[in-house]
Amino acid sequence: MDQPAGKWSKLVRTQWAGAIRNRLLLALSPEDFSHLEPQLERLPLPVGTRLVEPNTPIEHLYFLEQGVASVVATTPQGRQIEVGIIGREGLSGIPVLLGTDRTPQKCFIQTPGEGLRIRVDDLRRAMAASSSLHQRLLRFVQTFMIQTAQTALANGSHLLEERLARWLLMCHDRVDGDALFTTHEFLSLMLGVRRAGVTEALKVLEDRGLISTKRSQVTVLDRVKLEAVAGDSYGVPEAEYARLFGLPLRRCLVENQAHLMEADPFLGSAVVGGLNQHVDRAHERA
Repeated sequence: MDQPAGKWSKLVRTQWAGAIRNRLLLALSPEDFSHLEPQLERLPLPVGTRLVEPNTPIEHLYFLEQGVASVVATTPQGRQIEVGIIGREGLSGIPVLLGTDRTPQKCFIQTPGEGLRIRVDDLRRAMAASSSLHQRLLRFVQTFMIQTAQTALANGSHLLEERLARWLLMCHDRVDGDALFTTHEFLSLMLGVRRAGVTEALKVLEDRGLISTKRSQVTVLDRVKLEAVAGDSYGVPEAEYARLFGLPLRRCLVENQAHLMEADPFLGSAVVGGLNQHVDRAHERA
C-alpha cells in the first residue's frame, strides 16, 4: 500500500518548496515519484506552445502545473477539431505511455501556465524501473480515453449550446478563478462549428446570466446552471478520474484551497484534511 497521500503531499511540498500542483504527480507514492523527480524540469508554457507535433517523434512529456492544453485531431487537408483537453490533472505525450513515439494529433497550450517537463528516455527508464509507476500513469490514459469518447458523443448528439457549456466547465475545472481566456475564433475551431454559431451560443448563455463575455475572455458566473445546460454531456470523465485517483476533477472548494486558507485557515485545513482522507482510502483500494 502506498504511503498515505496526506503525508506524501507534505513530503512533496517540503522537497519542492510547495511547488507541486500536478495531481497525477501528487497521486504517486514517494518511491515512484523518486524515479521522476531528478529528471523534472520546470518551465513556463505560453499560449501556443507545441507540446506534441503531428507525426513527429515526441521528445518530452509535460506534467501541467497551470494552464490548459488542447489535443487536436487533424487531416492532411487541414481539417481539425479538438478531441480533448489536459490540465494539472495529467500530462501530455500519452502515446509514449502506450509504447509508441508519435501520433497524428497535435497538442498545444491554449491557456498559459507552466509545467514540469521530462525527456521521453528518462520516463521510459522510470517506467521500466517501476511497474506501479507505469500502471498509475496508465490510469490517466484511461480517463483521457473516456474524455475523448465523451467528446465524440457530445459532438454527435448534443446541441451546440450544450457542447459549449461542457467545454467551459472542463476548462473551468482546470484553472484558478472564473475567467477563461479564449476567442470566438478559437472556440469555433475547438468545437468544429462556424464562428457565428459560437457567437450565438455564447449570447444565449450570457442572456441567461450563466456567463459574461468581453474581448478574448469568458467569465463563469453561475456554474450550477451551466452544468444544467451541459446535462449528461459533462461528468463521465470527471467521475472516472475521481474513481481511479481518489481526487476530484470537478471544481470544488479544494480547487480554491489557497484562497480558502487565506480567508479561514481552520476551514481550509478541514477541507484539505478531508481530501487527504479521501485519497488515503483510494490508495488503500488500489
